[in-house]
This record gives sequence, C-alpha cells and structure tokens, in this order.
Amino acid sequence: MANIINVSSLKKSYGRKLVLDDIDFSIEEGSIVGLLGPNGCGKTTLIKILTGLIKDHKGIVKIDNEEPGPYTKSVVAFLPDKSYLPDWMRPVDAINYFADFFEDFDKEKATKMVTDFNLDPKQKLKTMSKGQQEKLNLILVMCRRAKLYILDEPLGGLDPAARSAILDLIMTNYAENATVLISTHLISDVERIFNRVLMISQGKLIVNSHVDELREKGKTVDEVFKEVFSYAW
Repeated sequence: MANIINVSSLKKSYGRKLVLDDIDFSIEEGSIVGLLGPNGCGKTTLIKILTGLIKDHKGIVKIDNEEPGPYTKSVVAFLPDKSYLPDWMRPVDAINYFADFFEDFDKEKATKMVTDFNLDPKQKLKTMSKGQQEKLNLILVMCRRAKLYILDEPLGGLDPAARSAILDLIMTNYAENATVLISTHLISDVERIFNRVLMISQGKLIVNSHVDELREKGKTVDEVFKEVFSYAW
C-alpha cells in the first residue's frame, strides 16, 4: 500500500528548546497508529505540523504526497485536544456548521449518531458534561469521509466507560481504507486497536514498530511504553 504520511528529517524548536529532533517515519494507508508519549514530549507539536497549524519547521512533511495546506485539509479530519466549538452551539448547530464547511461530511449519519449516543440535539454545549462534548466532537470528525483521521488525546479526562464508548465510536465509523493516527498517553485502554505504534521521548522518535513485532517479543504496548518512559513517572 502507498504511504499516507511521509516525514523526513523533521526538526522544530521553540527558541533554544528543540521540541522535535530529526524525526523520520512513514505511515501506510489503512493503518491504525498510536502516537504515544507523556505530556510535553512533542506529540501535539508533531500533530500541529501534520495538520498545517505549524509551518515554521525544518525537514519534509507530506500528507498524501502533498505538503500540509488547502488540499491536505480536505482529506484530513482533525480532532484537536481541546474543543474548538463555541459554547452557545447545540449539536444541531455544529452539524449544520460541519455540513457547510466540509464537502465530505455525512450530515444524515451525524444526526443519527447524536441520537444513538443519547445526546440532546438542542442542548447547548456549555451545559454538557466533558464526556458528552467529547462524543459530539468525535462524531463530527468521524462523520467526514476522510483519508486520514488525526485524533489528539480523544480519551483525555474521561472515565473508563466513556473511553470504551469513544473507542467503539472510532473503530466503527472511520471511512473504509482510511488511516487513523491517535495521540494518547492512556495506553492500556487503547492498545487493542493499534497495529502500529510511534513513541516520542524528549523530541526523539525512539520506537517505530508494528504491534505484532512487539507481541512476538512477548511484550504488550503498555509494557514497552512503561519501559521507555520510566523516567517520566
């Protein structure tokens, strides 16, 4: 299969602090990839570069053979780590907003999923729980027929039951043959869905492996994560 993401010699600094240090990797179409590391390791900076939110970096970044820009925004569905919808909006407003903004958005599917997940279409976001807001944000992203889904900490701040529901939502709703890149530090909850993992430590990519390769060595993703990031605990 062709690669949907190609990154070569990527470096990013904030002042004198090197946040990403000579990162190289590629991701095949159809993969479900975990981008793993503790908070502050460089995951969100990498995601912002992949999505075109940060442009001042060194190295080569290609999404579907194009540099991040107008075309890649049309094929990438991005869930940031913080909600970006104004708190006066209701699910019905958010669905209409996405339908106007993205040609690949499935409005009918999103409307049905809001009901399926017991969300009130006319409840304002500011009165919703964090879990309800997370579900709505994810529904909006997953109802795009994208080539690549990039999800930044989709499980953060949720209880175990809500995490399970979010994972099921992700796994049953992404477009066929699409790629999913999930940034998280909650490994044990989510490792069952990955077929590939990238681990970033202090700005360096130190693990780039298929999950089957780790299992053949008798290790789970969570065990490798704890070994690699033992300094962070």
